[in-house]
Amino acid sequence: MQTLAHFGGSGPGPWILFFPVLWALLIGGGIALLRRTVWRSHRGWRQPTVENDSPIAVLGHRFASGEIDEDEYWRRLSVLNEEFGRTAKGGGA
Repeated sequence: MQTLAHFGGSGPGPWILFFPVLWALLIGGGIALLRRTVWRSHRGWRQPTVENDSPIAVLGHRFASGEIDEDEYWRRLSVLNEEFGRTAKGGGA
């Protein structure tokens, strides 16, 4: 008994697998390409841009990047909250 559509007799043999494997590779390659280009940008995998350039946001970025230590961050944040905290949070003056 031979397999793959009667390989030894009158069937196509292992070539019967060629087109399904080719289609699977093409579809898999297309999905991989889409995941690396188009879909990645729609899911928010891009580097975040600084949209809020308020002094409190700048201070947070400086602390996160290691430019200032925690004590300096809290000291400056307390001063900025006194000056900008009410308007930055959306409250009234």
